[in-house]
Amino acid sequence: METRNEQRVGNFKELLVWQKAMALASAVYSLTGRFPSAERFGLVAQMRRAAVSVPSNIAEGQARNTTGEFVQFISHAEGSLAELETQLRLSLDLNLCGAQNAAPLLHMIEEERKMLNALRRSLLARHSSLVTRH
Repeated sequence: METRNEQRVGNFKELLVWQKAMALASAVYSLTGRFPSAERFGLVAQMRRAAVSVPSNIAEGQARNTTGEFVQFISHAEGSLAELETQLRLSLDLNLCGAQNAAPLLHMIEEERKMLNALRRSLLARHSSLVTRH
């Protein structure tokens, strides 16, 4: 049986994937701060919620008792990341932001997606090796 200590990957604040997600959320706040005020309760609110959800799910998952729960919260973070990318691409289509402003965020989203995927693979591989030892 897996113990809480075996699941731990350190404090969530030490995880690079969480740190990068925080930077992405800050960048989304900065970008959406320049959107028209008519979008304050539309895309601005949706994008900010999705952006905040990514590091929040990483933190909550890391604080859970099992690897399985952590992996589940990584999936939630990935879902929020997909929402954010969709909303950012819609913002581009609606000319709410320029490509030069969106490009760095799209790059951050792709980097975060890769890191979340790598974290999931690492957790599942470690979990698998723990299970086979017992």
